[in-house]
Amino acid sequence: MAIDPQTLDYVALGVLVVVSLVLIYAIIYIHDIPYEMAKKRNHPHQDAIHVAGWVSLFLMHTIWPFLWIWAYLYKPGQGWGTETVRIEPSEELEEDLKKLAELEKKVEELEKRLQRAAETAASKAGEQERGA
Repeated sequence: MAIDPQTLDYVALGVLVVVSLVLIYAIIYIHDIPYEMAKKRNHPHQDAIHVAGWVSLFLMHTIWPFLWIWAYLYKPGQGWGTETVRIEPSEELEEDLKKLAELEKKVEELEKRLQRAAETAASKAGEQERGA
């Protein structure tokens, strides 16, 4: 049972074509991973990531790792994570600030009283020296 050499040529050609198509599909599928990640996360730049993935095919895959990072950094619900968070003061802190303001007023009043008492004492001492 001999197989015709021409049949083996066609089988080899078929295997070569199938392997080539599978390899091309695998490369395209791998380069779409950042885009799929961006799409899943509702990334604001998902179209740019998709186009850059295709460009990466022609640039010998040099920018593909950066696309992965670009797509990965955006978190759903959080965004980029660079927003400033404003912390509202608690009720306890507001009460403490009110108490502090009241205490500062009391201290000012006491300082004024003390200054008046010192002036009064000084004037009485001056009158006693003059009278003596």
